[in-house]
Amino acid sequence: MRVIAVIVGGLLLMSGGALIAVADQQRVAALEAAKAAVAQTRQDLEDLEDSNDELADTLAALQTQISEQEKQLADETGLLK
Repeated sequence: MRVIAVIVGGLLLMSGGALIAVADQQRVAALEAAKAAVAQTRQDLEDLEDSNDELADTLAALQTQISEQEKQLADETGLLK
Protein backbone atom coordinates (compact mmCIF):
# COMPACT_ATOMS: atom_id res chain seq x y z
CA MET A 1 0.00 0.00 0.00
CA ARG A 2 2.84 2.34 0.77
CA VAL A 3 4.34 1.65 -2.65
CA ILE A 4 1.12 2.72 -4.33
CA ALA A 5 0.96 5.87 -2.18
CA VAL A 6 4.57 6.71 -3.07
CA ILE A 7 3.92 6.13 -6.78
CA VAL A 8 0.70 8.20 -6.75
CA GLY A 9 2.46 10.93 -4.74
CA GLY A 10 5.35 10.96 -7.19
CA LEU A 11 2.98 11.17 -10.14
CA LEU A 12 1.08 14.02 -8.51
CA LEU A 13 4.33 15.80 -7.76
CA MET A 14 5.56 15.43 -11.36
CA SER A 15 2.23 16.51 -12.84
CA GLY A 16 2.16 19.52 -10.50
CA GLY A 17 5.65 20.46 -11.61
CA ALA A 18 4.65 20.10 -15.26
CA LEU A 19 1.57 22.22 -14.65
CA ILE A 20 3.67 24.94 -13.04
CA ALA A 21 6.12 24.86 -15.97
CA VAL A 22 3.30 25.19 -18.52
CA ALA A 23 1.69 28.01 -16.54
CA ASP A 24 5.03 29.82 -16.36
CA GLN A 25 5.53 29.45 -20.12
CA GLN A 26 2.07 30.89 -20.72
CA ARG A 27 2.82 33.76 -18.36
CA VAL A 28 6.07 34.51 -20.17
CA ALA A 29 4.31 34.37 -23.55
CA ALA A 30 1.57 36.71 -22.31
CA LEU A 31 4.19 39.10 -20.95
CA GLU A 32 6.03 39.16 -24.27
CA ALA A 33 2.75 39.78 -26.12
CA ALA A 34 1.96 42.66 -23.76
CA LYS A 35 5.43 44.17 -24.29
CA ALA A 36 4.97 43.92 -28.06
CA ALA A 37 1.57 45.61 -27.80
CA VAL A 38 3.05 48.43 -25.72
CA ALA A 39 5.87 48.92 -28.22
CA GLN A 40 3.40 49.01 -31.12
CA THR A 41 1.18 51.48 -29.27
CA ARG A 42 4.15 53.74 -28.55
CA GLN A 43 5.13 53.67 -32.22
CA ASP A 44 1.54 54.48 -33.25
CA LEU A 45 1.52 57.36 -30.76
CA GLU A 46 4.76 58.77 -32.17
CA ASP A 47 3.33 58.54 -35.69
CA LEU A 48 0.16 60.32 -34.57
CA GLU A 49 2.18 63.03 -32.85
CA ASP A 50 4.16 63.62 -36.05
CA SER A 51 0.95 63.79 -38.04
CA ASN A 52 -0.55 66.13 -35.46
CA ASP A 53 2.47 68.44 -35.70
CA GLU A 54 2.11 68.58 -39.48
CA LEU A 55 -1.59 69.36 -39.17
CA ALA A 56 -0.87 72.06 -36.57
CA ASP A 57 1.58 73.71 -38.98
CA THR A 58 -1.01 73.57 -41.76
CA LEU A 59 -3.65 75.02 -39.44
CA ALA A 60 -1.38 77.88 -38.41
CA ALA A 61 -0.69 78.73 -42.04
CA LEU A 62 -4.40 78.65 -42.87
CA GLN A 63 -5.24 80.84 -39.87
CA THR A 64 -2.66 83.37 -41.01
CA GLN A 65 -4.08 83.32 -44.52
CA ILE A 66 -7.63 83.81 -43.20
CA SER A 67 -6.47 86.68 -41.02
CA GLU A 68 -4.85 88.39 -44.01
CA GLN A 69 -7.96 87.88 -46.14
CA GLU A 70 -10.18 89.29 -43.38
CA LYS A 71 -7.98 92.39 -43.28
CA GLN A 72 -8.36 92.76 -47.04
CA LEU A 73 -12.12 92.37 -46.84
CA ALA A 74 -12.58 94.68 -43.88
CA ASP A 75 -14.93 97.58 -44.52
CA GLU A 76 -12.89 100.38 -43.07
CA THR A 77 -14.87 103.11 -44.79
CA GLY A 78 -18.26 102.01 -43.46
CA LEU A 79 -19.60 101.90 -47.00
CA LEU A 80 -21.25 98.52 -46.60
CA LYS A 81 -23.25 99.40 -43.50
